[in-house]
Amino acid sequence: MRLSALLIFSLLPIVCFAQDFSSRWVGHFSYANVKDIESYGDDLIVAAENAVYRYNLSTKEIQTFTTIQGLSGEFISTIHYYQEKDLIFVGYQNGLINIIKTENGEVKIRKVVDIFEKKTISPDRKTINHFLEEGNKLYISTDYGISVFDLDKLEFGDTYYIGDGGSQIKVAQTAILNSRIYAVTEQSGIKRAEISDNNLIDYRNWTLVTLGSFKAIERIKNELYVASTFNQVSQLFPDGNLNPKQNFSQDIRRFKVTDNKLAITTKNAVYVYSEGFINEEQVDYVQNYSLELEAGIAFGNKVFLGTVEHGILAVPYGSATATQILPNGPIRNRPFGLDASSGQLWVVFGETTIDFNPYPLSEYGISQLTDSTWFNISYKELKQALNGKDATDIMKVTINPANPDQAYMSSFQKGLLKIENKEPIILYDETNSPLTRINLGGGDAGIRLYGSDFDREGNFWVVQSKAEKGLIKLTPSGEFKKYDLSRYIDPVGELALTKLAISKEGFIFFGAYYNGLLGFDPRENRLNKIGENPGNGNLPSANVRALAIDAQNRIWIGTLRGLRILHSPASFFEAGTRESQPIIIMENGVAQELLYQQSITAIKVDGSNNKWIATASSGVFYVSANGQETLLRFTKDNSPLPTNNVQDIAIDPDTGMVYFATTQGLVAYKGTATAPRGSLARLRAFPNPVRPEYQGVVTIDGLTSQANVKITDISGNLVFETTSQGGSVQWDTRAFGRYKVRSGVYLIMVTTEDDKETKVAKVMIVR
Repeated sequence: MRLSALLIFSLLPIVCFAQDFSSRWVGHFSYANVKDIESYGDDLIVAAENAVYRYNLSTKEIQTFTTIQGLSGEFISTIHYYQEKDLIFVGYQNGLINIIKTENGEVKIRKVVDIFEKKTISPDRKTINHFLEEGNKLYISTDYGISVFDLDKLEFGDTYYIGDGGSQIKVAQTAILNSRIYAVTEQSGIKRAEISDNNLIDYRNWTLVTLGSFKAIERIKNELYVASTFNQVSQLFPDGNLNPKQNFSQDIRRFKVTDNKLAITTKNAVYVYSEGFINEEQVDYVQNYSLELEAGIAFGNKVFLGTVEHGILAVPYGSATATQILPNGPIRNRPFGLDASSGQLWVVFGETTIDFNPYPLSEYGISQLTDSTWFNISYKELKQALNGKDATDIMKVTINPANPDQAYMSSFQKGLLKIENKEPIILYDETNSPLTRINLGGGDAGIRLYGSDFDREGNFWVVQSKAEKGLIKLTPSGEFKKYDLSRYIDPVGELALTKLAISKEGFIFFGAYYNGLLGFDPRENRLNKIGENPGNGNLPSANVRALAIDAQNRIWIGTLRGLRILHSPASFFEAGTRESQPIIIMENGVAQELLYQQSITAIKVDGSNNKWIATASSGVFYVSANGQETLLRFTKDNSPLPTNNVQDIAIDPDTGMVYFATTQGLVAYKGTATAPRGSLARLRAFPNPVRPEYQGVVTIDGLTSQANVKITDISGNLVFETTSQGGSVQWDTRAFGRYKVRSGVYLIMVTTEDDKETKVAKVMIVR
């Protein structure tokens, strides 16, 4: 027999420890969508979409594991708990495996990339479907076959391809009974082999038990039960005969034995069976919760429902009431729009395609973070508060700078939502405001609002797509005024008006999908626009996706294919050419255009006038005030970003915390650039003292704009001097960048720009 016919394949051990980012990062993941559940003793281990948590039923303590501790951030398919070594195995849809170990309060996460990186396996065949522990081995069911993992050595052994002729075939689940391992497949029925056979890599040592299409198998004591792909559950006998037990009208989503109880999870119910297929319990209704389920287990006379929206619901036998088990977090893991003010962050979850098609409509709620606690308003609660009105597709949130307890949220279908003191107050639409619904070809396109901002007079500006009067102002007194754009664009032909920003002069700038950048001067009632190509505005693309105006009143324009800057907003309305400029940087001695051809999704200016720039495929760039220097670059590979697709950014002006909304969760970086203060009353330096092991910079915070900062040793010798751009500056603990200063106490003397206030602080350096 030819060796290649066996498809012999052993995965080499590729195991490394993931980096822990908890010193500078915070994770804000949603744990509401449960994918799998494990139990041991008094603990539950729960896999959410791309995070894991452990919950103790007695103490109620919750421990979470996310990308901050080193999880991959990819979508989880299954988990397993190995009690002997207190290890949590996390399997992913892309073939990656994480192993979580908690010891003496320290979390260590191993990254096992053997399957993920194996080139002989197609990427669409790497999903980890199931873990089965037997002795010191873990049998891993995948979309290509079965791989064996040694639990003592924590490394892979053989891989079994059990399809016809030794081909790769999806194995959904395995079970072991009487020294035989059984594997269920969708295409080749149920196969089994002797577990003691040392040559299971030979597909001919796997015998066909029964034909059919199957997706699950579990053992209750000495009985085997299987689920077919058409949702019939049968008992499997050693001779291959099937004894049908029950047909389920809904798709079976999980099939799991815990404490000798088989929990069969369908979309809306969990059914619990004991030996002999005796129905012990059925949960298909829980008070105050709508049930959509992904997982379920039963033990201790309770059924634990893994829901799509509510985390874990623990339901005692015979009861219809539940205890919710859910870590603190936002509603879901696909944040789209963010806005932050001092001490708070609002998150919205509306979605459209890249071409701004809102269908199917997204019926999601909204979330607010305040002092590390999440407050969520579900879609159902929004609808109730708005007397039955649907606030779908909420894509943008803008906090009122004059009243941080008030926020406006743009729906790309239903109008404008106003929130005050965490309460939905009103949804402005065609029934109670001048906002008008748009009909396209006889179809209802709704009220498509998106980009918004407040001007210095407290007016709220927002753009509406597909409407002739697509620029809208809402005054502080509640009056609407609409401005006609049809002289400059075809509103119906334009797919969408996008982000909006307001200059210091009060000029309103907003992007468009086809029409580049538009600007409106409300005082002179002037409107103008620029597009792509030299002589017409020089944008790299007419599809403008991001806008920001910095402390020097420059307009930063992010497009589908790159970045541009306009240096003078006032010149936008003057006759002649209004050309935007690229930022040219030197990279390895070669002139390059900053963010060339990158799809830019958001630009935010921090307290030092530096720019955070989000992209759709390359993570986040943090660049200097003029863009000439890249200060930081965060990607999935070097940070806790769960994906390189970042949709929005928000910055807390007081703390410098930078929030990143990715398509796979929300994370935050502990930035140091804060907004300028009104006085020096909150001047501080941190860390303080600076200990020998610390290699970072000292941040001097609580500064006014353009404050003079001098640092001297105790004898008065000057070692550092600078002028603040925002509310903070950094010192690298060197004397004018040359050599590190010696141990001692250093004086920080700060004077405001007008010389009216001076304050002194101290920092201790320990070498």
